[in-house]
Amino acid sequence: MKTAVKNARLNDTSTPQPSASWSGVFAMSVCAFALIASEFLPVSLLTPIAADLQITEGMAGQGIAISGAFAVFTSLFISVLAGTLNRKTLLLLLTAAMGVSGAIVALAPDYFIYMLGRALIGVVVGGFWSMSAATAIRLVPPRDVPRALAIVNGGNALATVVAAPLGAWLGTVIGWRGAFLCLVPVSLIALGWQWKALPSMQAAARTSGMSHVFKAFTLFKHPGVIVGMLASSLLFMGQFSLFTYVRPFLETVTGIKGTGISLILLVIGATGFIGTVLIGRVLQRAFFHTLIIIPALMAVTALALIAFGQWTAVVVALLALWGLTGTSAPVGWWAWIARVFPKDAEAGGGLFVAVVQMSIALGSTAGGVLFDISGYRSTFTASACLLLAAAFLAFLTSRSRAGHSA
Repeated sequence: MKTAVKNARLNDTSTPQPSASWSGVFAMSVCAFALIASEFLPVSLLTPIAADLQITEGMAGQGIAISGAFAVFTSLFISVLAGTLNRKTLLLLLTAAMGVSGAIVALAPDYFIYMLGRALIGVVVGGFWSMSAATAIRLVPPRDVPRALAIVNGGNALATVVAAPLGAWLGTVIGWRGAFLCLVPVSLIALGWQWKALPSMQAAARTSGMSHVFKAFTLFKHPGVIVGMLASSLLFMGQFSLFTYVRPFLETVTGIKGTGISLILLVIGATGFIGTVLIGRVLQRAFFHTLIIIPALMAVTALALIAFGQWTAVVVALLALWGLTGTSAPVGWWAWIARVFPKDAEAGGGLFVAVVQMSIALGSTAGGVLFDISGYRSTFTASACLLLAAAFLAFLTSRSRAGHSA
């Protein structure tokens, strides 16, 4: 979840430490980089994974779906399950589990073990993003919190740009298993750094763990909120039903192989980074117009990829537009959460994390099934339909009073 750190206090807020621990902040940024790379690495390695494990590309893509499903459960219940466990210890356990997940996937002899490793990374994703922002807040004085959050988010931004193309390149040089094994030393570096730099962080006192979990669902009593959440859900479903299978599309339709895949993924990541930087100003000028236009542009892009899939230059341009719009889209919906729930941002943000991860799981699952049954055309068409529906629901949200402030 690239933008989750902006939701400042998701879980374990507490009084900041007396002195700043910037080393701990940078350690968490490294961990965020490794986590984003781990979560979405299968996207850049889908074809070799499928060939080696003797499965279809759609089945390999379910590795994204299962991680999203386990992330949903963990993000909702980790505070209850962890209880009074020291939050430094919990973060160290999650970071260690990230390295174990990479090793399991890299050494997987069959599809079941591969999915087991992907389920484990889902647990880490849900746990880490439920705690990362609140942990960063506890490491520095209040005046330095924005800077600390920006540093942690820098790990996300860097992974967005380099993880996918680097993974594809490593796949051609040392194989997909070697690419996943490269995540293990990065996880160990983050583990050792956090062990040395993070202070002891006792769990904050809670009145009722389960009431904290289910409080978020009471927000659905506002009709405008339901429409807005559904709009964001369809956006992520449409996005990942297509993006998860972009590599086999490039290989089989456009005819791009090897380093060409890495370069195109780098273009997507770079334009996505640019879009994330620019969207803040765009949202200030036209908030709901932006939320409507982004999925509409993505839908047009999906249909254009079907029509011009054999034209390399056109495909590169279209995927650049996809990265520009799709990567920046979550920023707009996080801003909507803050606007709609100014007094319940914690509960609204937690619910949004669950919605996003579940949508990623459903989208990649549906896209994989369609890809295996009838090919990329049906997958990309379904993505376009979902994105057009998201644009329409975003329009309805803009017309709803509850969609502006609940």
